[in-house]
Amino acid sequence: MEISELKALIVRSLDSSSDPGEASRLLEEAGVSYSFGAGFQDKVLERIASTGNAIVREMESVRNLNNIFYRIALSGVAAIVILLISIFMMQGSLSVDAFLGLGSSYDESLLYLLTGN
Repeated sequence: MEISELKALIVRSLDSSSDPGEASRLLEEAGVSYSFGAGFQDKVLERIASTGNAIVREMESVRNLNNIFYRIALSGVAAIVILLISIFMMQGSLSVDAFLGLGSSYDESLLYLLTGN
């Protein structure tokens, strides 16, 4: 039986006025089987199990990335704290001038250094 004939049978079986038993019998005569083949259950369970392994691997990789991020963030915070301590020890304060390395310079000397005049 051709695909178009099977489609027509299936569409006719969906009609509310048709007999469900007759539609089922016609489909079975056409070669449509409602039983699963051999090994179907094993294939489905194997596919489900392999998907579960992929999810576990993905969760492990996300966990590893989180660990790496925390290590990098912790070392970055430590570097910032060390930098702040060194600025405070060298300049004696944590002002904007201390961050820029200006210290106790005069405005005229800054203007001279910036413009070159």
